Amino acid sequence: MLTKMILLLGFFAVTIFVGFYFRKRASDVSGFVLAGRAVGPWLTAFAYGTSYFSAVVFVGYAGQFGWKFGTAAVWIGLANAFIGSLLPWMILGRRTRIMTQHLNSATMPEFFGSRFDSRAMKVGASILIFIFLIPYTASLYNGLSRLFAMAFGVDFTVCIVAMAVLTGIYVIAGGYFATAVNDFIQGFIMLAGTVAVIAAVLNQNGGFLAALDSMARIEDPSAAPGAYTSFFGPDPLNLLGVMLLTSLGTWGLPQLVQKFYAIKSEKAISTGTVISTVFALVVAGGSYFLGSFGRLYSGRVDLNAGGYDSIIPTMLSGLPDLLIGLIVILVLSASISTLSALVMTSASTFTLDFLKGALVKEMSGKTQLLLIRALVVVFILISSVVATMQYGGSITFIAQLMGISWGALAGAFLAPFLYSLYWKRVSNAAVWCCFLFSAAFMVLNIYLKPSFPPILRSPINAGAFVMLAGLIIVPLVSALTRKPGAALVESCFSCYERTVSIKISEALGDENKAG
Repeated sequence: MLTKMILLLGFFAVTIFVGFYFRKRASDVSGFVLAGRAVGPWLTAFAYGTSYFSAVVFVGYAGQFGWKFGTAAVWIGLANAFIGSLLPWMILGRRTRIMTQHLNSATMPEFFGSRFDSRAMKVGASILIFIFLIPYTASLYNGLSRLFAMAFGVDFTVCIVAMAVLTGIYVIAGGYFATAVNDFIQGFIMLAGTVAVIAAVLNQNGGFLAALDSMARIEDPSAAPGAYTSFFGPDPLNLLGVMLLTSLGTWGLPQLVQKFYAIKSEKAISTGTVISTVFALVVAGGSYFLGSFGRLYSGRVDLNAGGYDSIIPTMLSGLPDLLIGLIVILVLSASISTLSALVMTSASTFTLDFLKGALVKEMSGKTQLLLIRALVVVFILISSVVATMQYGGSITFIAQLMGISWGALAGAFLAPFLYSLYWKRVSNAAVWCCFLFSAAFMVLNIYLKPSFPPILRSPINAGAFVMLAGLIIVPLVSALTRKPGAALVESCFSCYERTVSIKISEALGDENKAG
């Protein structure tokens, strides 16, 4: 216990120190929200990765889908690395950075408001973000509580308070730059911890080949012999749904896309692409690889008592104290980095896109900064209450909460944002249709689940469906509705087509020389 406490207190001290050390960089709105758009590739890539992967992945998704799909769950980690990390950096990174700076946008709703000259769209997007980030945040508390209960035997409420206070202190003090630096530190902890945990669990089971052989011998009446070590696992269709939601979803999640707003330069985008992809391969690939051996502990896992979220803590409970301490710090790092991204996104969006202009016509920069910091506290409090209520409610699995949040937000924003960066024909009506369809579909999925087709009753599959549907809805509705104003569109896209004039000195050729 002493070893674990020392590691935990050391982590708290470093995190808070970073927050206060960089407080001078958060003295205005741009510095607090975007760090002056001057963040380098390593910090941006780690901020993207640590915001992407949290306790939801390490505890909830890795445990649940490792149990359901066996070793085929590794496909989810690979999809996260290449579809969820590599491709967004390549396709969205540069154009996002250029157009958002051109439109002077600090948030995703502000981008939509400027791109389509619609204050209502900006307000609508901000409301969607504020509402649907709450269940995702609640899922972070849930995942962390499982590990804390296993390592320290503490109550769920204590975990919530500790995580909320720590996150609030360093985000309020240091803003985005402090968050990015802490993400960098926490990212290395996640990399080292993931590798160490995999090695320890495989060693418990006689090594990789022995563990794989044991998985192949598992008998399950609902699956074919050897299904849990087969190429696509016992349920390929649902596996595909998870891969799509957790990978393609990053293209439309505001807390991830906004990382591109702050990156420093063209070279930083190229370097960050490589770093982010490698990070995802290790952390996501490693997490799902670890979870894929969950059924080897079936004699100790009680799904009736703790649900799928108890699988990973059960797997780790027999490890040495030092390693358990490292695991707790790993999951705490993953959770706090994601939580900080969520509260920053929600607070800045609500202030800049809802309160400013919509409710308060004139607002000074100092007032905006004060409100953002105050709303960080409000958002943390709301999500903490929701997490406590959820803990004893009907939605008991982390994956369900994340599916609802990711599905609604990524479904609403992915297609409109992607098309808006590349296609001039996107109409206001198409964007609104995508917003409303995705939000309504996911809400109805919660309350009218039995009325849905069996494959779409899962929030995860429903989320994947609305994302793919948006890619069809936006071009279809755009083709059938009024074109956006030509002047507005040309103004937005002019940032990609600037002409640069330079002075040159004429060089005389040999034919002009006197003979």
